Amino acid sequence: VQLVESGGGLVQPGGSLRLSCAASGLTFSSYTMRWYRQAPGKERELVARISSSGGSTLYADSMKGRFTISRDNAKNTVYLQMNSLKPEDTAVYYCNAQHVLLGRDYWGQGTQVTVSS
Repeated sequence: VQLVESGGGLVQPGGSLRLSCAASGLTFSSYTMRWYRQAPGKERELVARISSSGGSTLYADSMKGRFTISRDNAKNTVYLQMNSLKPEDTAVYYCNAQHVLLGRDYWGQGTQVTVSS
């Protein structure tokens, strides 16, 4: 199983980025997908979650209205659209896949997002 994140980078405050996580080696449509992030010196935190079908989403309070999680099961890819970025959004963003029945999960290697002027 591989989860490969991409799309991170340096962006100015107020800007936007779109992260992607391409999955392989698993039946993507059987997995709940989550984005987490970890800032330096802080614990990893949940950013957003999307159900296996894409019909249900959940966001951490600080991301509501700014971030949008989506998935394309035909492309085995989950996305995180991030708008109105703030310096406090600076972190490594990780993709997580969890099987809906068995509970086993997998992690990507992370992609760095830096919000700075």
